[in-house]
Amino acid sequence: MARAQNQKKIVTLETDNNSTLVSLYGQHDANIRLLANKTDTAIQARGNQVQISGQPSDINKAETLLKMMLQEASHGDLELNTVHIIIQGFEADTEFEPQDVVIRTKAGSISGRSPNQKRYLHNILTHDINFGIGPAGTGKTFLAVAAAVDAIQNDHVQRIVLVRPAVEAGERLGFLPGDLSDKVDPYLRPLYDALYDMLGTQKVEKMIEKKVIEVAPLAFMRGRTLNNAFVILDEAQNTTTEQMKMFLTRTGFGTTVVVTGDVTQVDLPRGQMSGLKHAIDVLHGIDGISFSWFKPKDVVRHSLVQDIIRAYEGKHD
Repeated sequence: MARAQNQKKIVTLETDNNSTLVSLYGQHDANIRLLANKTDTAIQARGNQVQISGQPSDINKAETLLKMMLQEASHGDLELNTVHIIIQGFEADTEFEPQDVVIRTKAGSISGRSPNQKRYLHNILTHDINFGIGPAGTGKTFLAVAAAVDAIQNDHVQRIVLVRPAVEAGERLGFLPGDLSDKVDPYLRPLYDALYDMLGTQKVEKMIEKKVIEVAPLAFMRGRTLNNAFVILDEAQNTTTEQMKMFLTRTGFGTTVVVTGDVTQVDLPRGQMSGLKHAIDVLHGIDGISFSWFKPKDVVRHSLVQDIIRAYEGKHD
């Protein structure tokens, strides 16, 4: 059967704000070019009118995505990685409509881009203990920090506690120079970076001084009970089963716990069971505990990262 001839459609965007249009199209029309490439269409933009050429189904898809991109651009700069995740999310699941979670910070509005990210934020709001599991670059840690910032700003919790296993140092931190914070800082850098983006460096430093933000290596959590806190355990694949049980049983009243990790990146000694893998097996099905699974399509870094992850997954399948 012969392929139908390409058609053309003129889409008039519901804005004449020049800065919004500049954000929508991207530098040198990079956003539009990515959209055209991913939808197998040809797109030409002039002012608030966009001509889309291609097969009817591809044109409809491009138009829908263009309007989604416009909505994002109306809130600020529309970056190329955001366009990428909008497209991937649309392709992955157009039916899932969880509670729309929008977090407003110093860095601007933050929300889930893909269906999995939306589901993750929704789960954090509705569960006491949450697991975010998947490859690097999928927003697990960043969105968890955003939820923590939202909770502290709205007085839902009294403090944020950041925890990470220091596997590279064997959790024997005494030989490292400086105080406890200095020893643990290198392992918590991704969490700090997210906080700095959302709150600003000075505010974060003041909150740390006042113990509103607390930094703790996993080994130092033993014997504590955490009430009215938002606790994030990052890189949880590098916990042992005993450490994971110890950590989860620290949960007190009014506390939200988020555990993030990538079960394909375990740095524990060979033969030692990952506490994250074990938790997935034994805790599934318990009310109040959520599991959010991220896939390569959720990666919000350079598009090549997604291809790299898929390549490695294929090699180990």
